[in-house]
Amino acid sequence: MREKIDTLTENLSRTIVGKANAIRLVLVALLSGGHALLEDVPGVGKTLLAKSLARSINGRFQRIQCTPDLLPTDITGTNIWNPNTREFEFLSGPAFANVLLADEINRATPRTQSALLEVMEEKQVTVDGAARPVPQPFFVIATQNPIEYQGTFPLPEAQMDRFTISLSLGYPTEQEELQMLQKQRQRISSDELQPCISLEDVLELQHLVSQVKVTADLQKYMLNLVRASRSDDEITLGVSPRGTVALQKATQALAFLEGRDYAIPDDVKLLAPHVLSHRLIPAGGRQAKTIVERLLRTIPVEIVAT
Repeated sequence: MREKIDTLTENLSRTIVGKANAIRLVLVALLSGGHALLEDVPGVGKTLLAKSLARSINGRFQRIQCTPDLLPTDITGTNIWNPNTREFEFLSGPAFANVLLADEINRATPRTQSALLEVMEEKQVTVDGAARPVPQPFFVIATQNPIEYQGTFPLPEAQMDRFTISLSLGYPTEQEELQMLQKQRQRISSDELQPCISLEDVLELQHLVSQVKVTADLQKYMLNLVRASRSDDEITLGVSPRGTVALQKATQALAFLEGRDYAIPDDVKLLAPHVLSHRLIPAGGRQAKTIVERLLRTIPVEIVAT
């Protein structure tokens, strides 16, 4: 399956210029069975990344533009009355996709945001008491603008905890942006991108990721890191047990992407700021990522064997 990973990465790079690290982090979230939160300014390629990923895995793509008047049923779907059959029929919403882009998720009201909680965790929606599973694999990419807060509703801690990875694409470098201009005519759009792996391949890759070895020593290191966040004076709310599990799954996915069947401390160190920061509530206006980086420097690594 190594060649499938390389093919998928190369395919995404055809539309996403100069964002190899962001592509890798999104693939970590996908292969670990989680979801990704992109906190970035408009126009840096968040939607393009989501659409390109859906095309690359030959999956169904749906996009939700979150606004204050968006209703929960606009995401999950609803039952409608069919006068011909004289019965209610379920009309599925955009949640029934393989890759769901929730654009500017913090512009939706808390009631609507809560509609995503069940589907992100349970891979199903419940409408009028009936549970309906969504297609597999199911992957949510949500975006929010970290600068513009007017007319927004901050995501509750329970929802932030559902995202395996948080990342920022960031502005391209001068050379990358020049390359975008020079290759504008030659670049293909996400709609022109051809699938390179199947949905079944993604499910198989997710299974293989779950088999990556994580030693007891490495688990202890992750546990020490997470538990330190719960007693740190600069943190009001530490990482939840769900965050501990997410860190291990993400570590397995990164090791797999690197071609290993075992995880190492460097995997944890690279991923911890992206997996743990958005799960913290810092005290006194401090930066969560800075706190996680400090914890990484202070928590010792005591690995006997891989």
